[in-house]
Order: sequence, then structure tokens, then C-alpha cells
Amino acid sequence: MSIFKEVCRPHRVNNARLFYKKALRQSRAFTSTPSVRAPLTEEEIQGAHKYCVALLTKYDRPSYTLSSFIPAHARTFYLALRALNVSLSLIPETTSSHTIGLMRLQFWRDAVSKILAGNPPKEPVAILLASAISDLHERTEGRARISKGWLTRLISAREQTLTNDPYTNIAALESYAENTYSTLMYLTLSALPMTSVTADHVASHIGKAVGITAVLRGLPLVAFPMPQPQAPHGGGSASLGLSSGSKPGAVMLPLDVMAQAGVKEEEVLRKGAEAEGLRDAVFTVATRASDHLITAQQMLSNLRAGQDVGHDFEHEGEEGHEYDAPDLSRDSPLDEVNRAFGVFMPAIGTRLWLDRLQEHDFDVFRPELLRSDWRLPWKAYWAFRQKEI
Repeated sequence: MSIFKEVCRPHRVNNARLFYKKALRQSRAFTSTPSVRAPLTEEEIQGAHKYCVALLTKYDRPSYTLSSFIPAHARTFYLALRALNVSLSLIPETTSSHTIGLMRLQFWRDAVSKILAGNPPKEPVAILLASAISDLHERTEGRARISKGWLTRLISAREQTLTNDPYTNIAALESYAENTYSTLMYLTLSALPMTSVTADHVASHIGKAVGITAVLRGLPLVAFPMPQPQAPHGGGSASLGLSSGSKPGAVMLPLDVMAQAGVKEEEVLRKGAEAEGLRDAVFTVATRASDHLITAQQMLSNLRAGQDVGHDFEHEGEEGHEYDAPDLSRDSPLDEVNRAFGVFMPAIGTRLWLDRLQEHDFDVFRPELLRSDWRLPWKAYWAFRQKEI
């Protein structure tokens, strides 16, 4: 099947609802998981795969759509990782208190250690992630590694969303995006496997654009939260008490941008899109996201012109970003980026949404902006073919 047909085919999950309920019962039973368990069975792995697909098709359809561009040997890891991201992002809406939210995050921190040790808790996302990492180690004879630091960073970054604390400035928002969406891309690159300063550098800018845009997209939902249905999570859903009530509204924009634009949170919570200065603040934040996409585009243009990317990678030398000396026998930076291009595809959906936001004069409350963009499969297919973001 061609990649275009794969991207555009209808996404169906057989008996998804029944499996969803069964998997939720399994995740509630995690407290009884023994400290040492038997190797994962094929039935467990297949069940976990169905669960993760159901989770993504319900809560993160774009990531599921874009999974077609991930090389087949790394796709299971990608699906499990994105399912983990969904599970983490839903914790604030499905827990009854801040303390319980922290307990759920701690469950996932503990689960990461068990997953990397090959002894995952009896939770579908953890099972699939452990299986994919085990396959990666076998495929690469232990040479490829998934960074525990990156996985725990992804979890820790979600603590801020438990209380909807505002970002002090736009740099803090960029840091959140780096620790979440850029880190998701670093981990996916590791599963290819690929260790490349250039690929990581491109992923950093795209991840920041995606993360900043995600905060803008979620602004109406955080400002005016609706009661949420219970959703599956690792960490003992029943015993920890999920809540379907709504949280107090908040405006998750950087405080420095709000101050500069004259935006007051209470006015946004009262007037919504009509709050003074809100569109100016949204414009400023959206421009920063767009700047990161433009930077990534320029980096690719420089590589195709036979030049270097144009500026240093600010995270080089940090944990997970240590690189061996260049090997002239290896792929060129451009070859590495082209081989990793499927990982960068979230840039396409982000650009489409930012363009729609501009069309609606930066009114982030427009209902059209909450809908999925039907053009994503087509646009993504051509971007992948042309290796352009």
C-alpha cells in the first residue's frame, strides 16, 4: 500500500469501545502487579497496541494520522510514546485534586524505570512501550538507547498543567515546549535509531513551534473547561478517584506578553474573545511559534545549498545530546534529516493551524479552530514527498 493511501485510508478500530473498557479495567489492576512478572505475551502486546490506537484516534487524531510517515520498525514505539503523551495530558482533567494528579505523575515516573528494566506495570501504554524498547534493543544489538532522562522530563513538564500556573514569560513557554514536544521528537529519533546533532536541532525548533501552538489551541478549553468524561490512565484510575467535574478557568499565556498587550485574566474569563488586548497577545505568541518553523525551514534550505544549518544547537552537550566526532563515512547532515523527515511531520499540522488562526484575525476562540483540518493527510503527503515543511 502506498504511503498516500495509508495516510488517507479510513481509520477504524474494531470493537474499540469494548476494548477501551477492558483496558481500563486492566490499568486499574496495576496495584496488584508483582514486582517480577513473566515475559510479555503476544496477546498482551496486541491488546496494548489496540488500546493505544484507540486512545490516539479519540484524543490525538493528528498524531495517529502522521504515524504513517514513521518507519515501520519504529512505529510501535511512536504510537506508545504518543499514547503516553495523551495519558499525561489528560491527568489534570481526570483527577479530583492536585495531590492525586501528583500521584498519577509519580506512577508514570516509577513506570519508566520498570519499563526500561523490561518489567512494565500491567498498564497498556507501559506494556507497548516496553515491548517497543525491547524490540529496539534486539534490532540494534543494544547499541540504541532510549533516554530515561527524556522520558522523565516529559512527565515532569506536565506538573505545571496540574494547577494551570501561568508562564512567567515567553521563554518559559518555549522551555515547556522543548521539554514536551521537542522531547517527543528526540525520543522518536532515538527509536529509528538516529543520533544526529542536525536532526535534533531541527526537531528542537519544530517541537517548540508545536508546543507553543498547542498551548494556543488549548486556551479556550483551559479558560472555559467543560466537564470531562473519565479517561483511561495508568496509576490506578479507580483507587485514585477520577473526577468528571470542571476546573476553574485560567489563561495560559505568558505573563510578560499579557502585560504588554494589556490583557487581564478576569476579563478573558468574562468576555472571552472580546477581552481587550487578547488578539494582540495571541498574535505575539503565534508569531514566536511561526518563527521556529521558519528557522527550521531555513536550516533545511541551508543544508540543501551545501551549507551548515546557520547557527549552533543550544542544547548540544546536555543529557541525551552528546554526539560522537563526525564520521566522514556516515550519512551527511542532509541525508540524516531526510531519513528522519517523518519525525518532523507535526510541523505540517502546526503550520496549517497557524494559517487558519491568521485567517480568523487571531481570534483563538473561533470554533473552526477547534476542528481537525481535513487537509492534513494531503498536505503531509506532499510535504513528505518533497521533504519540505
